[in-house]
Amino acid sequence: MKIAIYRKEHFNAAHRLHNPKWSAEKNDAVFGKCNNPSYHGHNYDLEVKLTGPIDPETGYVYDMKLLKDVIKENVTKKFDHKNLNLDVDEFKNLNPTAENIAVVIWNILREKIELKYDLTIRLYETERNFVEFSGD
Repeated sequence: MKIAIYRKEHFNAAHRLHNPKWSAEKNDAVFGKCNNPSYHGHNYDLEVKLTGPIDPETGYVYDMKLLKDVIKENVTKKFDHKNLNLDVDEFKNLNPTAENIAVVIWNILREKIELKYDLTIRLYETERNFVEFSGD
C-alpha cells in the first residue's frame, strides 16, 4: 500500500526568459514581457509530493519535519529572493522557465530523498499557471 504526502512551500524570485542565440526581436516575440532586460518576479508556490509505504513503526510515509528541512535547506534558501538568472548556478546556461525550475528542484531533491519514494514537484508561477514534474 502506498500513500502520498505533500509539503507546500513558497519563495519569491526574479528571472528573465531569454535565449541568447536569438535576436532581440525574436526574444520579444516569444517571451514578451517575460524578456524584460531588467527582469521580473513571481511569488512561487511549491508543492512537493512523496509517495511511498506507511512505516509501521512511525505511521509516517516520511517525516514532514525532515521534508520541510530538506526543502528549506536545498531549495528555499537557494531560490528565495534571488535573481534566478544571476544568482542560481543551475540557470547560468538554462532558461529559468517554470518547466525548467521544476526540473531543477526535482533534481536537487531527488539527490536528498531516498529512491524508495516517488517524487513529484508542482510549481505555481501564478495562481493560474503551474507545471508538474515527476522525473519521467
